Amino acid sequence: MGLRGFPSAIPSLPMRVTEIFTSIQGESTFAGLPCTFVRLTGCPLRCAYCDTAYAFAGGTEMAVDQVVAQVAAAGVALVEVTGGEPLAQRETPALLARLLAAGHSVLLETSNCLPINAVPEGVHVILDLKSPGSGEVAANRWENLELLDARGEIKFVLTGRADFDWAVATLEAHHLAGRWPLLFAPVFGALDPAELAAWILAARLPVRLQLQLHKLVWGPERTGV
Repeated sequence: MGLRGFPSAIPSLPMRVTEIFTSIQGESTFAGLPCTFVRLTGCPLRCAYCDTAYAFAGGTEMAVDQVVAQVAAAGVALVEVTGGEPLAQRETPALLARLLAAGHSVLLETSNCLPINAVPEGVHVILDLKSPGSGEVAANRWENLELLDARGEIKFVLTGRADFDWAVATLEAHHLAGRWPLLFAPVFGALDPAELAAWILAARLPVRLQLQLHKLVWGPERTGV
């Protein structure tokens, strides 16, 4: 399994892991499926609507082997590596490659603030393009769009109408329609999903309305689900 741009000769270092748990996948085109999540610690961004600030610091040091073993013990084929920002840790590409080699379907949720060139082929990259309402729109690495393969998905988290209009303009400017699944997600508790659905229908957009299924099932405050 090739690591695009990842120097394999560098000795492995421990990873810092906030949590590993198995739940129902709440987002992406894989929503509704059982999934084991590896939430890595640390993120260079501070999005206004972040719902995982508890992953900014702390966590537990684990070797890549330990993470892979714990995922295997869960007995679930689908695994997502998330954060925080998972690509902020140097060992993440090696972890992704090991999970693929173990036979898992592997998702990577990334904030689009760091390059994805070292992500192994075979990983489903979910690229979260940061909207103005996030406060981090300047952090977007637009060159990642040229590195996203056919397995990728693009997510827009929207706080209101201004973010929606920005997302529509982004679809047009970068010719995104038809190239990848496009996910429009309302910020939970800030934008009414029915309102976003109405905007999507009025504009006849080829996008998916994405709700955070785990929050609808277990509530927005519960972690580890």
